Amino acid sequence: MSYGLSYAGAESDYDSADAFLLGIPYDRTSSFKSGAAEAPAHIRRASYNFEELHFEHGLDLPRLNIFDQGDCEHVFLPEDMMEEVKFFISPAIRDKKFTVAVGGEHSINMPIIQCFKRNDIALITIDAHLDSRDEYLGTPYSHACVTRRAAEHLGIDNVFALGVRSISKEELERDDVIPYTTSFEIKEKGIERAVKKALDSVKSEHVYLSLDIDGIDPAYAPGTGTPEPFGLDPLDVKRTINLIGGRLVGFDVTEVCPPADPSGITSALAARFINEVLAVHSKYLT
Repeated sequence: MSYGLSYAGAESDYDSADAFLLGIPYDRTSSFKSGAAEAPAHIRRASYNFEELHFEHGLDLPRLNIFDQGDCEHVFLPEDMMEEVKFFISPAIRDKKFTVAVGGEHSINMPIIQCFKRNDIALITIDAHLDSRDEYLGTPYSHACVTRRAAEHLGIDNVFALGVRSISKEELERDDVIPYTTSFEIKEKGIERAVKKALDSVKSEHVYLSLDIDGIDPAYAPGTGTPEPFGLDPLDVKRTINLIGGRLVGFDVTEVCPPADPSGITSALAARFINEVLAVHSKYLT
């Protein structure tokens, strides 16, 4: 484990925490720009930029107790990363903590999803890419295989991708295409309609939201490993979080690449989305 600067406001111990945060500095299967392993530290640092109060959610918002576990070890093999993540995330899920994972590349989502039982959750991703290959560059645990692994564990009727605008031929020429909606459709018909389509598509009431930062247009989030034009704007993502609302049971943000983000605006945006998720989750605490 690596213990550095904790996430802003993460002052709770584990037992009393409502939310559990884990940094996962892994980017060994990155295929274009590497450097996502540096993101947890940068996102934690950026978290101190923001006010604790989110005024648009109301002044009586409960304050979450947040425990920051620190970072997993930066291992080499994806199989080792998966075991490392499960070691920390599985007890938090068992103890009904709201989990927030800070990547790292998008492959860090796979072991988290595998910690949930098959019928417990649906996975909704925000991503420029469908990420549904059986394997990529010799491994089934690549960042390009995230939704395929999730569909195998949760069922294809519990996976949906929002904001897609880059899909390979092999992903479309199969009988079990992962359900998705494009960024083009979202721009034309609105994010509300797209999120309703996603929520109506999945069977589980509980939703885990996975944000690959490249789902956002690189004009807003340039610091990512595989930037893709024509993406969502940040308010689309904020609205998505609020529309899912009380169905949220966990969240990760991935593919922030600090070496490609000298201004730090992508790390700041990632931190603000974590804050948004925590604010929305706090509304539904009983």
